[in-house]
Amino acid sequence: MVMPNTDRISKALDLLRDGLRPKCEETWSGFFGDDWLNVVNGRMHNPESNPTTADVAFLFKGMKTTWSDVFGHGFPPAVRSLVFELSDVRNTWAHQGTFSTDDTVRALDSMERVLDAFGNLDERQGIRTLRRDLMRQMFDEESRSERRKTAAKPTEGQPQAGLTPWREIITPHADVASGRFDQAEFAADLFEVYSQNADEEYQDPKAFFARTYLTHGLKDLLVGAAHRLAGDGGDPVIELQTNFGGGKTHSMIALYHLASGVPANDLPGVGEALAEAGVKLPSEINRAVLVGQMISPSAPQPVENGIELRTLWGHLAYQIGGKAGYELVRADDEAGTNPGAALRTLFQQFGPAVVLVDEWVAYARQLRDGGDDRLAGGDFDTQFTFAQALTEAAAAVPNVVVLVSIPASDIEVGGDRGKTALEKLKNVVTRKAAQWQPASPDESFEIVRRRLFDPIPDDKAKVRDGVIRAFSEMYRNQHGDFPSGVSETEYRRRMELSYPIHPELFDRLFGDWSALDKFQRTRGVLRLMALAISQLWQRGDQSLLIMPGNLPMDSGALVSEMKKYLEEGWDPVI
Repeated sequence: MVMPNTDRISKALDLLRDGLRPKCEETWSGFFGDDWLNVVNGRMHNPESNPTTADVAFLFKGMKTTWSDVFGHGFPPAVRSLVFELSDVRNTWAHQGTFSTDDTVRALDSMERVLDAFGNLDERQGIRTLRRDLMRQMFDEESRSERRKTAAKPTEGQPQAGLTPWREIITPHADVASGRFDQAEFAADLFEVYSQNADEEYQDPKAFFARTYLTHGLKDLLVGAAHRLAGDGGDPVIELQTNFGGGKTHSMIALYHLASGVPANDLPGVGEALAEAGVKLPSEINRAVLVGQMISPSAPQPVENGIELRTLWGHLAYQIGGKAGYELVRADDEAGTNPGAALRTLFQQFGPAVVLVDEWVAYARQLRDGGDDRLAGGDFDTQFTFAQALTEAAAAVPNVVVLVSIPASDIEVGGDRGKTALEKLKNVVTRKAAQWQPASPDESFEIVRRRLFDPIPDDKAKVRDGVIRAFSEMYRNQHGDFPSGVSETEYRRRMELSYPIHPELFDRLFGDWSALDKFQRTRGVLRLMALAISQLWQRGDQSLLIMPGNLPMDSGALVSEMKKYLEEGWDPVI
């Protein structure tokens, strides 16, 4: 039975309330003390007679009223915009307004983003399920509509005589061709992998590397880490910093799986890379994953009798060494003080080890300055003395590697407090860290193509070359009608790399669209192109290449995806 959009919004608002409530209560209590509920209510233009955080409307009004003083220090303006947007969604729902499918998809996506920023996993997953079901419903309806059309009319444009359409040369992966993919599959999430909740292509090491293109940067990262873990040189600390959606999380998951205990020869592409470098992985490697927004700095986490993890170093020690490892830092974990030399002892006893630190700024910006109101996770400045101790300990022990993710875009930093945390963290980490190289534009083409398409059969490669040669000759013979550079040999090489997608389409997405705050570069391109390719495949598109003019802009699913990244004023343009 199809769920009405208003019911879907209602269920999602309940989940959003349950996800935001603990964080809001904890934050307000920290700022306003025991009487925080009345203080927050008193700040409202129209205070409630019976205020309660069980009411999502009160949560929204309270967050909006106290944003500048409370939440603005820890979250970027983009999150504020989402909160205000969702407040309007709640008001529309409460007044029995209508929601189009596009409106509903956008609202659900915004809710996911807010809960992700607030470090909530369970309710976020519930809202993601609601959105997935709606997207699947949209796709099924469009597929049925296409099948009902007589002759399944292809997209405009017939191939030049003697040349073969892209669909007869290369085939989309089965999930893309059928439209049965989940867009969340394109969203790498280190914490979900660590907690065993990720989709198979991210959770299973073999499946992960089977669909991963090893760029030069990623291959160097894995080989260097393998050398380090084997006690054979390599960089002890690596800093990952790129713009939003630049591949940091994918690289961290790759290293996590490298240290999974699965033989390197069973990981596609990895065994060859390590063999070529003459390095062999240790059979057992301890791993620690610290994802800042998923660790509460104020609520200790009980893990076993007599042990509650309070700080990042407490989590680190317990993950690497269990109870014995934790005992090395217990006193500093309970006091919220820097463990110092205990980290070196920890690594010496429990190496080889991989330490992955993601969203550190998101964690640090929540901490307070020293004083009586210090949180369980320690104070703000202690984070950076710990960062120095961590990098020095990793450098001192020859079989430990630490990867630290550093945000490069304002959307990830989060307010003035986040900017201060970023500056301090970079000052410490950069002293010891090697810099990671993200994928080049041409490598990004291959990343997308490998994820969306099956390999081109050997007997079809020459057929593809004939199509590309025809385009190159047209650009040369009519060079005055096309942009400069497209008639050059280098552009022909780019067409080979990006086939069956024309380089111009990739350039627009990786260039122009990547300037949008919400567009996560490789992930965003994957999501958009999966929708477009699925529709073109089902419509029997007969084009030689997939070009900007081929995008099926009458597809509701594709348009909904595009609108998520744009301001509302773009709707009539689309």
